[in-house]
Amino acid sequence: MSGSSPLQVDGRSLTPQDVWDVAVHNRPVALDSDALDRMHAARSVVESILDRGDTVYGVNTGFGHLAHVRVEAEDLTRLQGNLVRSHAAGVGEPFDIAATRTIMLLRANVLAVGHSGAQPELAERLIELLNRQIHPWIPSQGSVGASGDLAPLAHLALVLLGEGWVHGADGERIPTAERLSGEGLQPLTLAAKDGLSLINGTQAMTGLGSLVLVGAERLAKVADVAGSMTVEAKLASHRPFDPRLHELRPHPGQLEVAQNLRTLLQGGTINSSHANCEKVQDAYSLRCMPQVHGASRGAFAHVREILEREINSVTDNPTLFPDQGDIISGGNFHGQPVAMALDYLAMGISELGAISERRIEQLVNPRLSALPAFLVEDAGLNSGFMIAQVTAAALASENKGLCHPASVDSIPTSANQEDHVSMGPIAARQALKVLKNTEQILAIELLVASQAIDFQAPLVPADGPRAAFQLVREHVEHMSEDRVLYEDIRALAALVRSGSLMEAVETLVGELE
Repeated sequence: MSGSSPLQVDGRSLTPQDVWDVAVHNRPVALDSDALDRMHAARSVVESILDRGDTVYGVNTGFGHLAHVRVEAEDLTRLQGNLVRSHAAGVGEPFDIAATRTIMLLRANVLAVGHSGAQPELAERLIELLNRQIHPWIPSQGSVGASGDLAPLAHLALVLLGEGWVHGADGERIPTAERLSGEGLQPLTLAAKDGLSLINGTQAMTGLGSLVLVGAERLAKVADVAGSMTVEAKLASHRPFDPRLHELRPHPGQLEVAQNLRTLLQGGTINSSHANCEKVQDAYSLRCMPQVHGASRGAFAHVREILEREINSVTDNPTLFPDQGDIISGGNFHGQPVAMALDYLAMGISELGAISERRIEQLVNPRLSALPAFLVEDAGLNSGFMIAQVTAAALASENKGLCHPASVDSIPTSANQEDHVSMGPIAARQALKVLKNTEQILAIELLVASQAIDFQAPLVPADGPRAAFQLVREHVEHMSEDRVLYEDIRALAALVRSGSLMEAVETLVGELE
């Protein structure tokens, strides 16, 4: 992807997939020429205000509770620098490189809309840093998501000043000044409105949320594949996926999952081997996959709509209208729309893990299947996959706690000027943790279902489960007696995360919904 054509940053057309490509695959970035013209036009409004001597919030006043304090012209550069330095009060572990790149990209994209009034050089420098892979060290905690993600974005802005820290090659942090000097770059000097234009906005929560969303959409397909493997391993019925049934309740996600399961479950000899069995119905975790997985997909579709709108919105304050020469102080920086969406995103991901854990139990519990107890020969001497299910249960339980909505909380800040806040960055971090936990749960289902499929030999699973099973067996062998499972789970989680599992499956059955 790093060798692909540059993504044009125009403030209007960025998508979550674009964000993923730049953040994860280092796609190069370029500033759209029309966006540059719009930024110059907005900047001229700020300069006109200064020439007239008007008092305007964010241009020549203090900030927050200090908005009533007028700052004289000779102190405006110092004012903007002080704003950035004072707000760089984040704590905790830094955002990883991918998340940091999303924040950089989204901040440049907001400036490119042309309603911020910042010097165009700020957006140009952010894009240059992205392309040179110079990544600010941004602590992940400290934003309540109301006047924007003030602390994280201030740490980003520090780097433009030649201050703060950036990520080094080996995971350590190095002084920004040292890295910029090595690249032949000079620090920028902030002018009126610049500092505020850099730190007001929802780019930390929205950027991280965009990565989690794309990861969740990818994981939704993995959930269908893992579930199809369990259907075959458990000798479950295919009839609950009949299209006639789902056309009577046509939620889009439900229809997609049912179609995926029908595609995955073509071929093989397992299904025909039990076509006339006496069992009437399977457990909900098997026959209700279209309804449950589909509901998660519905959540993801809603969140995508919110984030696609947000990443191309103006979220700083005050907002300039160059065509009218006007400037309005408002509240577009408030993160509530994003915060609520990200809470919903976490819930949708969590349910993929919750139902997967129940399918794992269906496979390992000898009271629920005709398979060997805990899927191992000589059970008793061997514990088999007993604790793999326990691990899945622990992760699923942790996800439930992480799904407590951050957006229902609010603690007033800035001397009660900011008396309602969104807690959106917390929602984003919780959603990310739920995503990582659910990747592990689905990796455990792949592991356990593959072991169960071994016990169905010489019967052959359907095409989708067979492709997944064969890839699993290239990395993890059948367990005939107890061994350490940590590395097996880790290896399969890597296949899930990298996309290798879906590539193997879709190569055989075609692209899934």
